[in-house]
Amino acid sequence: MRLLEKIALVTGGGGDIGGAQARLFARERARVVVTDVAEEAGQQVASDIAADGGSALFVRLDVSSESDWEAAVRACVDRFGGVDILVNNAGVYQTEAIEHTALDDWERVMGVNIDGAFLGTKAVIPSMRSRGGGAIVNVASTTALVGSKRSSAYGASKAALLSLSRHTAIQHAADGIRANTLVPGPVETEMIAENLATPEGKAASVARVPLGRLAAPTEIAYAALYLASDVSSYVTGSHLVVDGGLTAQ
Repeated sequence: MRLLEKIALVTGGGGDIGGAQARLFARERARVVVTDVAEEAGQQVASDIAADGGSALFVRLDVSSESDWEAAVRACVDRFGGVDILVNNAGVYQTEAIEHTALDDWERVMGVNIDGAFLGTKAVIPSMRSRGGGAIVNVASTTALVGSKRSSAYGASKAALLSLSRHTAIQHAADGIRANTLVPGPVETEMIAENLATPEGKAASVARVPLGRLAAPTEIAYAALYLASDVSSYVTGSHLVVDGGLTAQ
């Protein structure tokens, strides 16, 4: 019960990785606020947690909207008393190279992936400070660390999360707030389903990974649990790579 009595807000909680995080946190006895723009998927995760004996609330949240963030945090405070853990997991994927990326697409990716994390961080700090501290986990990608022929806005937005975590960690260490970045490698999720749609596409993705397979969402969730829990109480401003050895090459 590593999150006993903690209140955790997970964005993108209706997705594969966000849902795995929310369910695991609930099993570790956190009270979980599942948020997503996909209402049916997010509500299903919250319902699954409740059916399993956990405590969960679903809140619709467009992470690029400051007013939505204010409402989501207010819902956390009203229902559970505040926020102890924030997982900025919501994200949109983009594969166009720089030359072929339209400005509108660039801004859409940035609006969700980095603006959303900034707005979420800003929104939860007062509650975390009043509760004596907290943990923020920003979920990035190995495209934050290495270049790619298939990415521009996505990789740049995920790299910005590394910097956001460091600045948050330094500015709020005195408040007892830790901020770290989780850096997953390729994970078998709906987000990259197009890449895995053919045997050749999946083989190409797997071939990049020394461990010879893609990660399962639960493996990323356990890494998030480490960063969110007091087990990592001396870890802040850092990043944890969970990529099967991809970036070690």
